[in-house]
Amino acid sequence: MTSQSRPLRCAGRARLGWKSTGGSRPLLAVAAGFAAGAIPFSNYMARWKAGVDLRSVGTGTVSGSGLSQVAGARSLFAVGLFELAKGAFGPAVAGRAHPAAQALAGGAAVAGHNWSPLLAGAGGRGISPAMGALLVTAPVGSLVLAAGLAGGKLAGETALGSFVADVLLVPAVFAVHGRRGALCASAVLAPMLVKRLVGNSGPVRPGAGVYLTRLLFDRDTTAKTGGSSGSGGGGAS
Repeated sequence: MTSQSRPLRCAGRARLGWKSTGGSRPLLAVAAGFAAGAIPFSNYMARWKAGVDLRSVGTGTVSGSGLSQVAGARSLFAVGLFELAKGAFGPAVAGRAHPAAQALAGGAAVAGHNWSPLLAGAGGRGISPAMGALLVTAPVGSLVLAAGLAGGKLAGETALGSFVADVLLVPAVFAVHGRRGALCASAVLAPMLVKRLVGNSGPVRPGAGVYLTRLLFDRDTTAKTGGSSGSGGGGAS
């Protein structure tokens, strides 16, 4: 490496906030984000209140909607705060001096939630931890995701409302928070979209139409009753 290229590489890392000084903090933040995201608060509450493992309910999605069905709205509200907090934890550890680490920590929290090692790879859809991560990094993104959930709920199709919010997320965050915010929004969006596509299991009849339906409606058919992957209309977490 030439003496000229070394300063350029260091300058690039500095712009992203991944500095050589305190270099362990970004790595710690990403690991902390995944570990916090992997804690299945909804499933713990369901087992405590109702003796039910959410993986055995409906389509097996460990989500806030599943918790509400078995343990009531009060349990959902209490757990919702923890679901937001676990998404915020990693980005908060990273700090604003490390924007790339904040983005990766938020994405790691969503991934940990969606494919939790504590649930043998099962999990939710990542909306709640994504909102928590964006509260720290790009608050407008949390409002976009919340509006998608609320609008979808009012329209009777929560999953579709959430997908519309996913489409608008990065542009809306970029308009308000700039490139840094858009990076954080993209990091949490990626695992959410992947989970919609892969679901809890593979489709019975794979095909482009099925995966498009999964992407739009978070289930394998347009009917709310079906689907090996969907969350029965889109779980809130």
